[in-house]
Amino acid sequence: MIIVTGASGLLGSALAEALRGRGDRVVALVRRPPRGPDERFWDPVEGVLEPTALQDATAVVHLAGAPVGDRRWSPAYKRELIRSRVLGTRTLVRALGELSGPPEALLSASGVDFYGDTGDRPIDESAGQGEGFLAELCGRWEKEARQAEALGMRTAQLRTSIALSRRGGALGRMLPIFKAGLGAPLGSGRQYWSWISEPDWVGAVLHVLDRPEVSGPVNLGSPEPVTNEEFTRTLGKALRKGTVPMPVPAFALSLGLGEFAKEALLPSHRLVPRKLEDTGYRFAHTRLDEALRAVL
Repeated sequence: MIIVTGASGLLGSALAEALRGRGDRVVALVRRPPRGPDERFWDPVEGVLEPTALQDATAVVHLAGAPVGDRRWSPAYKRELIRSRVLGTRTLVRALGELSGPPEALLSASGVDFYGDTGDRPIDESAGQGEGFLAELCGRWEKEARQAEALGMRTAQLRTSIALSRRGGALGRMLPIFKAGLGAPLGSGRQYWSWISEPDWVGAVLHVLDRPEVSGPVNLGSPEPVTNEEFTRTLGKALRKGTVPMPVPAFALSLGLGEFAKEALLPSHRLVPRKLEDTGYRFAHTRLDEALRAVL
């Protein structure tokens, strides 16, 4: 049995479907009354989770957290982003610690934003934490997840880049703009955008789940990140639409999207998925044009 938090989300639902498809029983932790034997209630922020909900689990995949890009970052919402991740992970690890025999592994979500803005420098899992709100958020999130190591559990922190899915997420928000022929580079356009196709994200998480030798931070991104300018051009071609040659200035992005633009759209992340490659994961999509054709 595998426990999944955030199982109703974009990536969580895809992972749960893949796990069930290969014969695993998936039990989702939900914040509403459970609708069946494969759902268990929890309140991550209020610290409500009965250890019996986790009994007999072999692993936990923790993906729950308030969405980063769905609304403007008011001070109150930034607190919600922190609380949902830090307190939620703390609640989960506390309940795991109350079990007589905890699961073998805890895989916990994180993000490429952990590294901050790294320019055009390739970054693997050995790189340190960067600066900024999202870097601090990821650092605190990972620190809470690592507390499970004291329970004898293998932990892995899934530092996810832009996950490409037509069902939602970053690409889902871009599609209406690009389908209207209004896609344009953001800021300088020279910042690197690391990305991963939804099928590869699911495959990589299964890979980490199944290999006891994989622990600690794991970069979930294609071996071939691209600049924002190239991403814009490639997505426009995939949709057979033109793009606007003039970039959207950084100040305009900041006016429209606030701190989110500075933290999530303009920094550069040239990710290297070192641990996945060193442990034998084979990407289905290494080129952006191939990945976009597959997911679109």
